[in-house]
Amino acid sequence: MKKNITPGYAKRKRKEFVWDIAFLAPQFIIYFTLTILPFLIAIPIVFTDQIGFIDTDIDFIGIQNFVNIFKSPLIDMFLPAVKKTAIFMIINYSTVFIFGMTLALLMYEMKSKWQKPFFTVIYVPYMISGLGIGLIMLLLFAKDTGSINLLLLKMGIIDHAINIKDPVVSAWMFPLMVGWRYAGFNMAIFLGGLLSIPPETIEASRVDGANYLQRLWHIYFPQMFSSIMIATVICLIGSWGLFDEAVGMGALAANKNVRFLSILIFKIGFAGTGQSGTLSEALTMAMAINVPLLGIGILLSKLQKKQ
Repeated sequence: MKKNITPGYAKRKRKEFVWDIAFLAPQFIIYFTLTILPFLIAIPIVFTDQIGFIDTDIDFIGIQNFVNIFKSPLIDMFLPAVKKTAIFMIINYSTVFIFGMTLALLMYEMKSKWQKPFFTVIYVPYMISGLGIGLIMLLLFAKDTGSINLLLLKMGIIDHAINIKDPVVSAWMFPLMVGWRYAGFNMAIFLGGLLSIPPETIEASRVDGANYLQRLWHIYFPQMFSSIMIATVICLIGSWGLFDEAVGMGALAANKNVRFLSILIFKIGFAGTGQSGTLSEALTMAMAINVPLLGIGILLSKLQKKQ
């Protein structure tokens, strides 16, 4: 039987559609302007010898830039930055679950008036700028005046002040710092997945005698698969684009231990600090990493829909 659509219903649906567009338009415009448009502009540049944005003498050189980034001197900077960023990504991904998942489960199981204040406190670091977080870490771990160093020394836990710029310390401390900052964001993603689980399913597992670990493995995690994939994609792509926190930790100055790929690309293509390379070669480095990451992101999204 054909559905009878009244004029009032059609008018209401059109009004709802207009409001949907009005709410989505600002976010879409910002995303397109700051993400999609620069990506489209960068594509033709990687096939030229453009030195900088004000360069007017530009020639088409094909794929020569892709050859150049794997030759000295660029290869001596490119591969270490890629390795350093990959190590950071692995440790950072573990913090997504160590902090985000743990806090989400704690929030989900918490049944008290402290639930909302707890959520707010955990989410606050995400509202602080990444540059500010990096500067705070330098202050907290300053050799002579850092609050954490002084506290640990006073308690006798350490004999010497922690050097935040030490390679080993930076390799672990920096991902933990970023994981702490994004803990509230990841908690919100996982908490959304937990709240989508039908309570009847969890109650039935309790009746069947399943303990908490069994419920996690067989009830919670399978039905949180979409949230886990979303957190994975965001962490994967975000790790390679991390910039503000590293700058706050001195990546553009003396702290070479946090000079990740994004910092290297900035220094070569935009900072004008005398680094070897050109704008086109810097963008080629970005393309060489971002295109595979985009492919992985698409595959993970398809896997999410399939599951």
